[in-house]
Amino acid sequence: MIDTRVRVGSIELSAPVMTASGTVGYGTEFRDHLDFASLGAVVTKSLAPYEWAGNPAPRLHPTPQGMMNAVGLQGPGVQHWLDHVLDDLLATGATVVASIWGRSVDDYARAADMLATAPPGVVAVEVNLSCPNLEGRGSIFAHDAVLSAEVIAATAGCARPRWAKLSANTDRIIGVAEAVVEAGAEAVTCINTLLGLAYDPDTLSATLGAGGGGLSGRAIHPVAVRAVHDVHQALPDVPIVGVGGVASGWDAVELMLAGASAVQVGTASFADPRATQRVQDELVTWALSRGLTSLADIAALA
Repeated sequence: MIDTRVRVGSIELSAPVMTASGTVGYGTEFRDHLDFASLGAVVTKSLAPYEWAGNPAPRLHPTPQGMMNAVGLQGPGVQHWLDHVLDDLLATGATVVASIWGRSVDDYARAADMLATAPPGVVAVEVNLSCPNLEGRGSIFAHDAVLSAEVIAATAGCARPRWAKLSANTDRIIGVAEAVVEAGAEAVTCINTLLGLAYDPDTLSATLGAGGGGLSGRAIHPVAVRAVHDVHQALPDVPIVGVGGVASGWDAVELMLAGASAVQVGTASFADPRATQRVQDELVTWALSRGLTSLADIAALA
């Protein structure tokens, strides 16, 4: 009844809705709740080239319209994922996007190089740039166009398209987007969490073990829509994956109207493990109600 296929650069996805990195683990944890083969892709929790312990507990804190987290990118590392997780994930019929992170440019390069031999079912690598740079330059990568470009250039060894995941915590998001595309990113993902802090009314201490954390969920959705819009207006030929506060089909439509080719569902999955599937079904229902024959046509309605 409707063509659900969309393109993100050179990659054709069977549908426009994906899981967002860090919100469904490495995918296999949600295989009893989602039909991965019907979704656009499963985006993994970010992987470093080594095992990483993450931040002290508590790591999650609910907010009125979402949550804050300071998980700290805990994970077993790329090689463990390749050896012990990926085959089971691909067996579900999932299209996979591997997310990587690092504390230095070299870390990113190593993680990307380790993915070079991954099977074709891993169609792209999302480079999570919202990590602190520990090489002495005192900046989050995604807040610095030069650093972000260095990371993207260093990750070419993955031998597949790279999507640069950007941050809305900076007024330089357009400049960063321009820099990463020039350095080799085929698409950008907008946005990651926003910096936040909350206190406990009884202990009067920060609610998260690491102090502050990343705010996600419905509260940040208008920020995500604005970021997608602004990047698309400045760089209309650059494919954008929109993410941030998507909890309904209409939320997904808004990001596509703003210029996104595809969308990701994240925090909503904590409350409803079937949220990604539901958002996609609602998106299709909305498109049919408008008489569309292709979900890729939504952007043209703006």
